[in-house]
Amino acid sequence: MPVRFLSEEWAKELKERLNASESFRKAAGSSAAKLQQIITGPDGERRYWIRIEDGTVDLGSGDIEMPDATITQDYDSAVAMARSELNPVSAFMSGRLKIAGNMMLLMQLQSVIAELPRVMQEMDVDY
Repeated sequence: MPVRFLSEEWAKELKERLNASESFRKAAGSSAAKLQQIITGPDGERRYWIRIEDGTVDLGSGDIEMPDATITQDYDSAVAMARSELNPVSAFMSGRLKIAGNMMLLMQLQSVIAELPRVMQEMDVDY
């Protein structure tokens, strides 16, 4: 049964799959980060957060206190990146993805962040 992209069910399944992924845990290692995601669209904003710590991830809807970085993108760009149809670097360079905060930390987390779309490819998601 498909889960709706950015829904509570989607966040729960993505969290479970990432924490079960050996490649995610290996990429995350001892990294620590708090990221805020803002997805804009015709129905307004959807906000969710990601906390990476000690090789695990926690994520959910809403806001995280004192994020290290805030990543803002439109809904179509978020879908394209989730489907691995758009590279985050290309999205950033073309202005489709905006970053506020610790850019160096995000650069260090590239291998961790790259696991997100890989794991989402395994999910049955309704975009």
